[in-house]
Amino acid sequence: QVQLVESGGGQVQPGGSRRLSCVVSGRIFSIGTINWYRQGPGKQRELVATKTAGGSTNYVDSVKGRFTIFRDNAKATVYLQMNSLKPEDTAVYYCNLDIFHAGGRDDYWGQGTQVTVSS
Repeated sequence: QVQLVESGGGQVQPGGSRRLSCVVSGRIFSIGTINWYRQGPGKQRELVATKTAGGSTNYVDSVKGRFTIFRDNAKATVYLQMNSLKPEDTAVYYCNLDIFHAGGRDDYWGQGTQVTVSS
């Protein structure tokens, strides 16, 4: 059974950094497109960053130049490096992965990790 487990959330001061991790467990063949979403208080979930299997990346304008999405295929782990954090980055962050496994191809979500940016 494929599962995603996120970690790395917590409280951080404005201007600080945080690295979120999303570890894939279970028997898989490969990870395709990876996404990080977030949902702030009273807001709709938004797509923050995307990285395709081919390496193309895309970011929402509000995080460009501050956030970096990357993966370590050997560790079956994907990351979101967040720098220069702002209070408006406060949200629950979710990884969303396109995974190829013996049963085919499915879309999986992490459980979410809270990031709070405040002084």
